[in-house]
Amino acid sequence: MSRISPTRPESRRIDPEQLEAPYLNALIEYAARHPGRFNVPGHKGGPAADPLLVEALGVEALEHDIPALIEGIDAGPEPTPFTRAQRLAARAWGAQRSWFLVNGGSQGNHAACLALRHSGRRVAVQRNVHSSTIDGLILAGLEPTFVPPMVDAARDIAHCVTPDALDSALAATSDAVGAMVVSPTYFGAVADIAALADAAHSRGVPLLVDEAWGAHLRFSEELPRSALECGADLVLSSVHKLVGSLTQSAILHLGNGGRIDEDVVDRSVTLVESTSPNALLAGSLDAARRHAAVDGPELLSETVSALRRAREAIREIPGLDVLDERLTYEPGVYAFDPLRLSIDVRGTGVTGHRMAGLLRKLDDIYLELSSDTVIVAVFGVAEPAEESAARIVAALRHAVAELGEPDVSPSQPFAPPPPWGPLELSPREAFLARQEAVPLDESAGRIAAESLAAYPPGVPNVLPGERISPETVEFIRDTLSQGGTLRGAADRTLETVRVVVERRSQSRDVQAHRAVPGEPGGQ
Repeated sequence: MSRISPTRPESRRIDPEQLEAPYLNALIEYAARHPGRFNVPGHKGGPAADPLLVEALGVEALEHDIPALIEGIDAGPEPTPFTRAQRLAARAWGAQRSWFLVNGGSQGNHAACLALRHSGRRVAVQRNVHSSTIDGLILAGLEPTFVPPMVDAARDIAHCVTPDALDSALAATSDAVGAMVVSPTYFGAVADIAALADAAHSRGVPLLVDEAWGAHLRFSEELPRSALECGADLVLSSVHKLVGSLTQSAILHLGNGGRIDEDVVDRSVTLVESTSPNALLAGSLDAARRHAAVDGPELLSETVSALRRAREAIREIPGLDVLDERLTYEPGVYAFDPLRLSIDVRGTGVTGHRMAGLLRKLDDIYLELSSDTVIVAVFGVAEPAEESAARIVAALRHAVAELGEPDVSPSQPFAPPPPWGPLELSPREAFLARQEAVPLDESAGRIAAESLAAYPPGVPNVLPGERISPETVEFIRDTLSQGGTLRGAADRTLETVRVVVERRSQSRDVQAHRAVPGEPGGQ
């Protein structure tokens, strides 16, 4: 079951205005005039830059590094070229309004949390959201009810949240002001956003989607429908990941349902944005939007076809399999994004971490992600897909040949994660509380001041404000002993964990912060 997009009439013809790149063209015209630069930045368009920097980046990059508030670029009569560029992005992605982000997708998640905080404190949040969303909860002072994603027990990876799980979370959080989910996942699983939107809207709250890995979905009928097309109310697009803008550039899109105040989002974006926005990042967003809107359907068709052939070739390599549309039969997966080349390495007898290391060592191949069972390569919209796919297939053959016969002796399986501890403090309260570092073995019973996520499966075991259970400590120790890893702790050796220094009289009503009853991790 492919669940690709239905026909999109607007994608069959090119909007003539999408051929333009007004902001990028304004930068080019300004630089070409060689104006007197008696303002910042101090490199003055190149002449005052370090020669090695000029050699590395080229003088053109420095010439187009233009500060904010320049007449005819982002200042002056409206609409300025910058305003027009953002309006074109909104039309391209089907949004009511779009904001260019130069502080990465993290800025978008921070702004989304701040926007929700205007309506109240309580939110339903997918448990394995990006760390920037947890940071956003801390910044905004939001109090989450966590919604567990479905976990693929065979591969030890997390998929998406189901509509039923979200509805249960919202039913348990009667004063919720929003729901926050992630789709697609690192591994290519796409959630049933339309049903999730229905679940949220039926409870009177907007649906916010971290679609960092799905900025390309809008531009091909061969791909799953985008979150905005499915009724999401606020959507983050990390355009740099697959669509081709420069690293640290992204776009935040407001949906058309009228459930979130546009002016509130605008103020929230500004609050967490640099007052010295980088013109190169914003210009790359303008260019990437044009490229995707004009050439995206054709380019994506070529990439999807090349990756389909690559998957067929990889499945013929002994010990390897791929994740593909077969995932749609698993809980928590509604559709599959083929631009993620996710490879199951269990049959080789080595971990994904070992396979990733071999690919680097033997063929200078760098992957996006490795887990205990899966490695992930990502492909861009305009990448020379045939050439890139052939290179990674050859490298995989090389690595498997280097390994020789797989070790088929049974290995001890990773234990299932224990239930989450109760959320005693909001993430913000825990983050700002007086803290101390204690040995991991002495952390049981204490309130965590930081996140702890054992890989596999990568779903956070502990978040700031949760009380650490003895079972969680044992699980983390067991995972590490079997070659797993842990993310989130300030002490990367995990000899110590940061916890809240509690006053003896300290107590809180944990019911307001509890996970969904009856779900994994619920109380």
